Amino acid sequence: MESKTEQNEWSSGVWAHLTAVRQQSPLVQCITNFVSMDLVANTLLSAGASPAMVHSVVEIPDFTPHIHALCVNVGTLTPDWLPSMKTAAELASHLGKPWVLDPAAVSCSGFRLKACLELIELKPTVIKGNGSEIIALSSASRGQTKGADSSHESTDAIEAAKSLALSSGAVVAVSGAVDIVTDGKQVIGVHNGTKMMQKITATGCSLAGLVAAFLAIDSSRALEATVSAMSVFGIAGELGEAMANGPGSLRMHLIDSLYGLDETTVLKRVNITRLG
Repeated sequence: MESKTEQNEWSSGVWAHLTAVRQQSPLVQCITNFVSMDLVANTLLSAGASPAMVHSVVEIPDFTPHIHALCVNVGTLTPDWLPSMKTAAELASHLGKPWVLDPAAVSCSGFRLKACLELIELKPTVIKGNGSEIIALSSASRGQTKGADSSHESTDAIEAAKSLALSSGAVVAVSGAVDIVTDGKQVIGVHNGTKMMQKITATGCSLAGLVAAFLAIDSSRALEATVSAMSVFGIAGELGEAMANGPGSLRMHLIDSLYGLDETTVLKRVNITRLG
C-alpha cells in the first residue's frame, strides 16, 4: 500500500512537471503518423509545449539540433519515412536530447518490426506502447519473432517491459487500464484515465508526444517524467469524459481539460502506485 507521503510526493511531482512544461514550452519534434498529427499537435499545444511536425530527411540536419525532445511513431510507416526517423533519432541521441519511440502495431509486418528494432539500437529514452506491442518487441529483441495479438492488458506485459527496459536501456511505458512504467527495476502503476479514450484514434500517439514534452524539462529523471505525463493525460481524460456524450465530444473536452488543469485538481486526482 502506498504511503500518504509517497502519494503526495507523486502528486506534487506531477504538478511540478506540468508547470515546467507550461513555463518552458519545450520544442517537440514529432515524426508521427498521418492519422495522429492533428491530435498530437493539439495535445502538445494545450499542455503548453510547442509541437513541430517536421519529417523531411532534408530538413532534419538543420532543424533537429534546435529541438528539446523528439517523438517517433511508426503508425503509418513507409520506406520513405524510415530514413527520417533514423536520422532524427541518431542526431537526438548524439546531442543528448531525449526521444520517445512509439512502436505502433509493431507486429503487423516484418518490415515494421525490423524498423523498430533498428530504432531501438539508436537508444530511445522511452519506449511507449500497449501491452501487445511491448510483448512483441521484447520477444523480438530476444530473438523470438512471433507477433503478439492485441488482447494483452498492460499488467500482462510487466515482465516483458522490464526485460525490454534492461536490454534497451530505455524506460518502458505500457498504456492500458493501468499504465505501467518501468526502468527494468522499479515498476510504477498509473491508475488515471478512462476506457472511452480508447475509442478516439491517436490518443496513444498523443500520449507519446506528451511524454516527450515532459522528458524535455526533466530528462535526467525519465521514469518520473514519464509517469507524470501519463497521469496528466489520464486526468484530462477523466475530466473530459465527465462532460462528454461520446468519443467525439471527449476528444474536444480532453484537449480543453488538459489546457485548463489546475493545481487543486491535479493534486486531488493523481493516482500512482509502486507495483515493484
